[in-house]
Amino acid sequence: MPPFVYRITKYDPADRDEHGSYIGAEDSTSDHGPVEAAYLQAIAAFAEDTGIDHLAIREPGISGLAHFRLEPAIDGHGLAGLFPPDLSGFHDGAEVPLSLGLELVRVMLRDNGAWCRLEVEDRFVVQVGWDQYVYVSSDKSCERAIAHTRALGLFPEQLDASPYDADFDEPGVQRPADEDFWARLRWSIAMRQAAILEEGYLHNASRWHRLTEASLDAVRTRLTPRAQLTVWPDLSTDVGAVLASLPDEGPVEFVWEDENAAISSTMADESEYKELAARVAGARAATALSLTLDERQPLFTAVLPDSDGVLRARWRTEPTPSDRNWAFLKTLHRGQICTGTVTEIASFGVTFVDIGGFTAMINIPELSWRRFDHPSDVVAVGQEISPEILDVDLVRERVALSLKALQEDPMPPFVQQVGQTVTGVVTKLVPFGAFVRIEDREDGLEGMVHLTELAEGQVDRPEDVVQVGGSLTVKILEVDLPRHRITLSHLQAFAPGER
Repeated sequence: MPPFVYRITKYDPADRDEHGSYIGAEDSTSDHGPVEAAYLQAIAAFAEDTGIDHLAIREPGISGLAHFRLEPAIDGHGLAGLFPPDLSGFHDGAEVPLSLGLELVRVMLRDNGAWCRLEVEDRFVVQVGWDQYVYVSSDKSCERAIAHTRALGLFPEQLDASPYDADFDEPGVQRPADEDFWARLRWSIAMRQAAILEEGYLHNASRWHRLTEASLDAVRTRLTPRAQLTVWPDLSTDVGAVLASLPDEGPVEFVWEDENAAISSTMADESEYKELAARVAGARAATALSLTLDERQPLFTAVLPDSDGVLRARWRTEPTPSDRNWAFLKTLHRGQICTGTVTEIASFGVTFVDIGGFTAMINIPELSWRRFDHPSDVVAVGQEISPEILDVDLVRERVALSLKALQEDPMPPFVQQVGQTVTGVVTKLVPFGAFVRIEDREDGLEGMVHLTELAEGQVDRPEDVVQVGGSLTVKILEVDLPRHRITLSHLQAFAPGER
């Protein structure tokens, strides 16, 4: 933040009690006249001393959250005439000329239902607070502006910091609406998990969009820069059931789609349900969202980065389980060795492993290079293991692990034995031949002897020649490393006349 911070007020410091509270006669509301004009002139003087003529809008908001209730509420948001009715141009990061910035200060001084921070990063900040206190921060000491402010009848006081400074030290990592986010959203739509996108374009103001695979790109292009994005499941087509499920007390956010496919939302409590039901008559679909964070359960959230991919918006979404998964998965990469605990061996064979609170999985082929009958022959529930990460899928939120990747492949040494004759144990018979273990250990490598290589003449069934558990002398014909296969022959293991 800029090092020089000033509080500009119409309140004489001499009129304060021992606690610093103002006890004079000045009214805390705007006079809409000369005092208000003095504030704007003072801010303009500080801007001139700093050498800036444009300001960026930061953390803008409208209506309830920005209304200090010092003056009567006005219709709308107090920005009529400054921005179009849809408030395009009034968003986080929007750059406005100093003259428009001063008009925004006027709106805030009058408590007209809109608020924002105005700044030039690291150089200049204007913030309007409760009771018409204005805070100006600059990278210059601004002695001329201070003198001019006093001449206007206002009182500038230098402070160590503004009480309205943005909090840059919030814990956690904000998920950006980057290409990974849009891929995740597109996949969720295809899986019929997601259908509604809430666009928080200002504090206390949202737009709602119904999503399909065909409409997603068009919706994306219309979003307000740096908007907060919240993804929800689809609305229910049983609007009557949604109305009937409203809580007996306490406010909810009611979201509905009307007959024209427009989606709206409103806050309502039990005293307004009858009026709400009349308002949504004819709605095609609806849902009721709790205002309690523990009960409000979107699928995932994000904030739009700028066009260069940098996330400069300072506001944050409330992280969902999916968002926390994303933050964890971003710390992982292929080839990384992680530590986890086996939590389950599924009936279909996949092994699930808890790695830092996230459940990853090991498919059967990745448990070992060697033969086994069941995953429980290799791992046990509760066992701590250190597998390698094969893949991190941010779209499906999956992590594939491998124990095999950290083991030495026992097959390459057998390449040197191609052409040699060995004796092994028959382990399995299949319609097209027999498998023979040629490595002297319980889980030793096996090769396959085709029917045509079991004996001279036609062999219809392998059991006509060999039995499981019996010994068989074979010649190693081929070791296929990419396919991890060994081809054997009993017929070629002997010189002519030796069989």
